[in-house]
Amino acid sequence: MATHTLNMTTSTENMTYKVADTSLAEEGRLLIDWAESRMPVLMSLREKFAKTKPLAGHRIAGCLHVTKETAVLVRTLAAAGAEVSWSGCNPLSTHDAVAAALAEEGIKMYAWYGQNTEEFYWSIDRTLDFKPTMTLDDGADLIVRVHQHHQELIPGIVGGSEETTTGVHRLRAMAADGKLMYPVIAVNDAETKWDFDNVYGTGQSSLDGILRATSVLLAGKNFVTAGYGHCGKGCAMRAKGMGANVITTEVKATAALKATLEGVQVMTMDEAAKVGDVFITTTGMKDIIVKRHFESMKDGAIVCNTGHYDCELNLGDLAELAVSKREMRDNCVEHTLADGRRIYVLAEGRLVNLAAAEGHPSEVMDMSFANQLQAMLMLADKGESLGQGVHELPEELDQEIAGIKLASMGLELDVLTQEQIDYSTDYFAGT
Repeated sequence: MATHTLNMTTSTENMTYKVADTSLAEEGRLLIDWAESRMPVLMSLREKFAKTKPLAGHRIAGCLHVTKETAVLVRTLAAAGAEVSWSGCNPLSTHDAVAAALAEEGIKMYAWYGQNTEEFYWSIDRTLDFKPTMTLDDGADLIVRVHQHHQELIPGIVGGSEETTTGVHRLRAMAADGKLMYPVIAVNDAETKWDFDNVYGTGQSSLDGILRATSVLLAGKNFVTAGYGHCGKGCAMRAKGMGANVITTEVKATAALKATLEGVQVMTMDEAAKVGDVFITTTGMKDIIVKRHFESMKDGAIVCNTGHYDCELNLGDLAELAVSKREMRDNCVEHTLADGRRIYVLAEGRLVNLAAAEGHPSEVMDMSFANQLQAMLMLADKGESLGQGVHELPEELDQEIAGIKLASMGLELDVLTQEQIDYSTDYFAGT
């Protein structure tokens, strides 16, 4: 995808945005409006908090995929009173039309598709120019950047939030090392996030990305998921539903056992590499597929990643093996090995569901981003009283979000009677 970046001014102090093409704004607004029609939970909360403005006076720096769903969150934060500055958390996940629309709405937006590493961190730095009081993250790059290069901002930050599993792992490691200097809420750990977004969102959107990039038939293929956590399980579930023979690789015994009992074949990657047709890594760990695996793959194998970083696939190893490469179609590059075998890498090894498709469906991001909003509200209310480290959202907020979602679907819950409530804590009751 071509990008047409705007000319940069000499000074960055008064730069309010940098996007690919502002003429795309109308297209972006249509996409955002479509997402809003599919996100009733967040829209309900927006209507509620637009009246009371609980985020008034706060400046939120966000580093999260710039998609139509993210735009609904950004609009909601602004409606609740916050001033917002934003960058993308992945060089290949920004939707340029959405970025343009938000920039025209007054959001300090620094994001465009196809950024290099320097541009990626330049954009994060620009979101920090207005001295945020809160940070909102996906992968923890923003929070780590603050701690490594902008420590002077930390006294003014009441707290942050983190969207994804990889980011929470990074932050817990920072906290354990005594290096996390303000409270961060682990949005990823809310049940209405990880048990829906990670499973159903990742499963559907990752297969969507694979199909857009390749158009292959999955039925009858050997489909290998590296990892059987929530994301791996979601990919396995959807691939199995499309007729694939699903194989998984694992380092955790209980996860491998669950996969086995759910009809998924468990192998080591050394074994799976020989028989797999489509490989997708979901672990968040580096070097899941390396040289020896590429060397044993069959001709035509397709390799991609839906973990947060591209390091799960060691593409340096593949480059050493390849004698030529060519782009066959958008987000699909053919690597030909010395013996003529061809291996196809999708989306440069980055998030296939965002780089080659549109990310998670709006309906599932509705709950994830409702949790992000609740995290910001919690920090605005009590962030200064929370200790340094990683915190979780209260269970009652999880249930509230799920309840709003159910109501929007026309579904109702049973309610326990007082007698049943009393029984639930009556330890004398028995046979």
